[in-house]
Amino acid sequence: MANRAGDGTDEDGGTMSLNFKVSPEFKKEFKGFAGSEGITMTDLLKEGFALSKRKRTK
Repeated sequence: MANRAGDGTDEDGGTMSLNFKVSPEFKKEFKGFAGSEGITMTDLLKEGFALSKRKRTK
């Protein structure tokens, strides 16, 4: 995923990178859970966001 001019978009211009820090323990647990569910970490993040958004906008 090569960034153009550091703007966060990849070569196809359709996605952007999220950059934030988490503890090594959280990353290991998050990655392990995603793998055990057969999904990518990105898909797990998107699913979690959708669930949180639904819960908070009731």
